[in-house]
Amino acid sequence: MQERAMTSEDHGQPAERDAYPLIRRAIEYLSEHRLEQPDLTALARHLEATPEQCQRLFKQWCGLSPKAFVQALTHAHARSLLEDSASVLSAAHEVGLSGSGRLHDLFVTHEAMTPGEVKRGGDGLEIAYGFHPSPFGLALVMATARGVAGLAFADDEQERAAVLADMTQRWPKASYRQDENATRPHAERIFDPTRWSAEQPVRLVLIGTDFEVKVWETLLKVPMGRAVSYADLAAEIGKPRAARAVGSAVGRNPISFVVPCHRVLRGDGSLGGYHWGLTRKQALIGWELGRCRTAGG
Repeated sequence: MQERAMTSEDHGQPAERDAYPLIRRAIEYLSEHRLEQPDLTALARHLEATPEQCQRLFKQWCGLSPKAFVQALTHAHARSLLEDSASVLSAAHEVGLSGSGRLHDLFVTHEAMTPGEVKRGGDGLEIAYGFHPSPFGLALVMATARGVAGLAFADDEQERAAVLADMTQRWPKASYRQDENATRPHAERIFDPTRWSAEQPVRLVLIGTDFEVKVWETLLKVPMGRAVSYADLAAEIGKPRAARAVGSAVGRNPISFVVPCHRVLRGDGSLGGYHWGLTRKQALIGWELGRCRTAGG
């Protein structure tokens, strides 16, 4: 996927999934110059586009203007996302979301590999993989016969090999085959909000230790447009002193976006880290906030 500047010849609106390379450049610029509160003209100059094109691109991609997107990424707003996050988790637990998570309108069910299967490093496990377009760049989707086992992101074609190696080393003894036909239906359902359905939930296979799976299951209870801290997660799983270990488990989440590790912030409201890059974490948060505003959430 090659980046290029927008020109006056770009009359049509780019598809949401094709817009991410430019969105990534815009987010990087807006983040770097956030304290200067860059206006639409400055952003357009950076992207070699017209202000109207920039406004349209952002509105089409996530439902927010560039100005609203910057505001959504401010420290104060991040703090507001964290308000009452512990009670959000408790409420989710009370309505039965601890066993079968609902990720905003993307409904999922899940199962965990047995400890023995995890210990064997994926020995005997067959995993299909394929790269597909998404609103956040190229998405590597990995699936077994039982469901989606992995989801990762790459910024461009050159990163494919590194991203694939990063994911496959998690289960070194598994058997892998490239099969876009097998993974495409999963990618289409995950990244197309019109196909999010309680009647046909996305099935996940969580491959990790008992502790990691417990953390990932708790992440599934965090609704779109909200955030939790590492301390909140640690308290929810009954290990309030294990915030650092929880952070490590969050970082090893193998199913990005669906298991929303991007909704975990530091206790002071700062973004913290993200395995697939802070720019993408900002994009994920902004995209979801746009969806919430559109839906009146």
